[in-house]
Amino acid sequence: MRHNDGAWINLNAMAETSSLSATQQVIQDNLDYTLFSWSKQKGIAPIAVKHAEGVYLYDYDGNRYLDFSSGLINVNIGHGNQRVTQAVMQQMQEVSYVTPGCVTQARGELGKKLAAISPGNLNKTLFTTGGAEAIENAIKLARLYTGRSKIIARYRAFHGASYGAMTAGGDPRKLPHDAQQVPNIVHVEDPYCYRCPWGKEITSCSRECVSHIERVIEFEGPENVAAILMEGESGSSGCIKYPPDYLQKVRALCDKYNILLIADEVMSGFGRTGKWFACDVHGIVPDMIATAKGITAGYLPLGALIVSDTIASYFDDKVLWLGLTYSAHPVCCAAAVEVLQIYEDEQLIENAAVMGAYIEQQVALLQQQHPSIGDFRNTGLLGCIELVKNRATKAPMARFNAPASEMTVMNKVAARLKQLGMYAFVRWNYVFIAPPLCITKAQVDEGLAIISEAIRIADDAYEN
Repeated sequence: MRHNDGAWINLNAMAETSSLSATQQVIQDNLDYTLFSWSKQKGIAPIAVKHAEGVYLYDYDGNRYLDFSSGLINVNIGHGNQRVTQAVMQQMQEVSYVTPGCVTQARGELGKKLAAISPGNLNKTLFTTGGAEAIENAIKLARLYTGRSKIIARYRAFHGASYGAMTAGGDPRKLPHDAQQVPNIVHVEDPYCYRCPWGKEITSCSRECVSHIERVIEFEGPENVAAILMEGESGSSGCIKYPPDYLQKVRALCDKYNILLIADEVMSGFGRTGKWFACDVHGIVPDMIATAKGITAGYLPLGALIVSDTIASYFDDKVLWLGLTYSAHPVCCAAAVEVLQIYEDEQLIENAAVMGAYIEQQVALLQQQHPSIGDFRNTGLLGCIELVKNRATKAPMARFNAPASEMTVMNKVAARLKQLGMYAFVRWNYVFIAPPLCITKAQVDEGLAIISEAIRIADDAYEN
């Protein structure tokens, strides 16, 4: 049919569209006109979120999903907190953008607050737009400050999706881009105690995971190594639990060879581990903290690179060759100031520690019911269940970087979680447990009951 302006109208398409539910229409528009990250573009079935509150997401048909991964482990204060809305609206009514060469009250307040909660003498902050940019600038700053080029990082780590940050991580999502990796990044093995690369047990090992790093430093030449980059607490690679003294020994190596220690607290920061930063859990003071996510609880994009006074003062009379158009964006800073106050007013960090301990107790009980639970690693509200085919052999239900052909069981587990009303992060043989810090004991019980039901699928695939 031709409209009177000469345009053709597809009546079949119109009829098909009109028959869709509100949720289906939103999903279809997104599938037709947007691209999805880390995914093939066909065969996906996203949740169409209309609104969210606390630990729950709601779609356009009224279905409710328990968000057991805090979005991408960033919505730490929970969804829909209108205090942030009001702070953002007030800032936008005053000024929405200024160049990074100008200052605002929100920028100064946020910098002052970060200095107060950061360990040691980390008192100055460069604001970025997210975690990857914080890591990129940490790497550049380390090289500027030391005059050295090499960065040592772990294989099982994720530091962001820009070229430098992706190279620094060992996550296999970088492999399709392998030809364009950034030079002078050196990787080391992980302190993966459940699957120790050296075949040791944590109770009797000699911390080969640390002596391994020192050998790499010696091989690469200490005079060439600018920094060691470590997650404050392991995240998307499976919440690999550091030995209790691991980061302290890495800190000692850095001091011995005059190397900077960069802590990636993008995921582990802002109460996620039951402390402001995971560095506090491990009792160390890094030279820089790169962070994002929880700084605004995901309400607006913002990242931060917090550096020591020693590093900052070096640039008093030297140009700091770093910068971003949206650095210290006033609206994002205003959101962050309010979010940091919410952590304190609602005692969310204390709640993360209490709920984390409760989850550990309850998952220990689940391990008695489900043979497929091989290991559970957790710090505060950052944890994951590792599913195996056999506890004795530790054969994973899906191996690291498993192709689609090996993901059948885990895909069924993920689908069952969604069917039961949970939004959760499932990757390889990991089911992550990282709910918002405002979660209650009753909501934890609700979530663990759903997980227990879903992993019966993995139990059926268990090999005795």
